[in-house]
Amino acid sequence: MTVEDKLEVTELLYRYAELIDAGDFDGVGELLGRGSFMGVAGASAIAKLFASTTRRFPEHGNTPRTRHLVLNPIVDVDGERASARSTFCVVQNTDTVPLQPIVVGRYADVFARDENGWYFTERQVEVEMVGNVSDHLMMDPSAFGR
Repeated sequence: MTVEDKLEVTELLYRYAELIDAGDFDGVGELLGRGSFMGVAGASAIAKLFASTTRRFPEHGNTPRTRHLVLNPIVDVDGERASARSTFCVVQNTDTVPLQPIVVGRYADVFARDENGWYFTERQVEVEMVGNVSDHLMMDPSAFGR
């Protein structure tokens, strides 16, 4: 286990936030596609999941107008495998929803390393708090069970 390994894994956590906030759901699919996201596997299936559930605003660069903040990452590395747990807070500001937190929860991630570096093998999301997601989701937030 090296500091470099922990930094590389942590960068993957931040890369996910950057891609989703940019509305780059194909990029999210590529990032997570070697593993599974909440039981969905494969880059195209993951990208399709995000595209079908997350609202984007064409007049604002086709982004969801969010910032996913990844907080308190704890990374454990064991050889060619790693795991991480972190907290997230999503904030949003649109023409109808003022700047505010809209979703808070935890990520539980598993990673592997090959000759190309570290990659996600699994991401689980536990949603703990849901605010006004009317401008964020294109689905009923009761699906979160909250």
